[in-house]
Amino acid sequence: MTDKKAGILLPIFSLPNKYSIGSFGKTAYKFVDFLSECNQGYWQVLPLNPTIYGDSPYQSPSAFAGNHYFIDIDMLIKDGLLDREFARGFERKDSEIDYGYLFQSRLFLLKKAFEKFDINRKEYIEFVRENAFWLEDYALFMSLKEYNNNTPWSEWNDCEKYRRDLAALKRKYAGSTEFWKFAQYEFFTQYAKLKKYANRKGIEIIGDMPIYVAYDSVDVWSAPDNYLLDEDLRPLKVAGVPPDAFSEDGQLWGNPIYDWKKMQKDKFSWWIDRLRVAYRLYDVIRIDHFRGFEAYYTVDRDADTAKDGEWVKGVGTALFKELDRQLSGAKIIAEDLGVITTGVRKLLKLTGYPGMKVLQFAFADPKSDYLPRNIKSSNCIVYTGTHDNMTTPQWLEELSEYEMKLFLKVCKPKKGEDLCDSLIRTAMATKADRVIIPIADYLSLGAEARINAPSTSEGNWKWRLDGRYDTQKLREKIVRLTSYRQSRE
Repeated sequence: MTDKKAGILLPIFSLPNKYSIGSFGKTAYKFVDFLSECNQGYWQVLPLNPTIYGDSPYQSPSAFAGNHYFIDIDMLIKDGLLDREFARGFERKDSEIDYGYLFQSRLFLLKKAFEKFDINRKEYIEFVRENAFWLEDYALFMSLKEYNNNTPWSEWNDCEKYRRDLAALKRKYAGSTEFWKFAQYEFFTQYAKLKKYANRKGIEIIGDMPIYVAYDSVDVWSAPDNYLLDEDLRPLKVAGVPPDAFSEDGQLWGNPIYDWKKMQKDKFSWWIDRLRVAYRLYDVIRIDHFRGFEAYYTVDRDADTAKDGEWVKGVGTALFKELDRQLSGAKIIAEDLGVITTGVRKLLKLTGYPGMKVLQFAFADPKSDYLPRNIKSSNCIVYTGTHDNMTTPQWLEELSEYEMKLFLKVCKPKKGEDLCDSLIRTAMATKADRVIIPIADYLSLGAEARINAPSTSEGNWKWRLDGRYDTQKLREKIVRLTSYRQSRE
């Protein structure tokens, strides 16, 4: 990654769509056209994996599967799998995503489509064969979950929990597992067409990969020896981060901890497989919580908060050396936010991956590494804010007097210029090779457009972009602000 580019952050789920949530359909293609017209080189999305409790794409039942909510209904109609009049009954005009409604209705709609699908078609058989290494387990896991009223796998009967007599289980749930394979076929087929279209338009897709997997996932159920579990398959410790300026209790994520020694012995085969699949979806992968590879924070599994935990030495460069051997040329962004130690900086330097600079973190301290004038390296990605931050207009409203004074000194708003735009312009003029701006900042949206507030369990991942966003005024604004990249060429 050498030439200077800019991009926009917008989750797939936030795309306008008449079926309750964003999809890989017409509005996704329209957004690609919009990016191209605005001289953008990147579209950054959040993880495309399925969601479960809490609706977070960072707590998925699978690190490999795609979110079946993103399958476009109109494309299924076009393919003759759904009746248009029947599908029309599922159209809704909600201003926010209603995951409860989706959970109840979307599977019903997809199962209707499956009734007309030919499982003997060549492309489908080939897809199932090529993806068997993860798809077989995923399809069985989701079938068992349905049968068990979506309870966690740790509460299933011993035969299911401990995967005894898998052949018998596969025979019993053969019809159900075929449906789940069909859903993944549709997801990957539709998405591949969208990605191909974006790449032809000169747009690369930046995807997000959570460092951890959810405990209630097929990843843990199918390969428990990859994690530090007891004989009852309960986590010995769970992941989180300690208290900081943003959370006095820290963040208790609850993810199981990897058995890194075991993973290293088999040359990180699970990680390599995971990355291979991810590179079918993304051109560039942003690895979330990168500092966890240098050292990770563990908490007792029965803890109520993340206050009392300990840091454990991570796997270091070993994983990335193996990645270089098996997936040479992989494009990776390291999410190096949080407690950044000398060890983390050293690991980042050794890998050569670009890190992140979030300008919303910059103005409390004139010595901050995030302050634009202190960004000395071009090998980084500059953001105004990420999906975990307030929108910039909301953030500006909450700046202290000291922070606002420093902001005005650094960003030097032009006469009549919106303060949010001045921060975007300042981001564009940094030395960074890449600048990514959330679409909400270009639209000057406030708290209503926040995507996620860490340490909260409700109200997240619901924001939807208004379908009327694509105006000549907005395109001209983005082109004008992006032009400040040229001053650093």
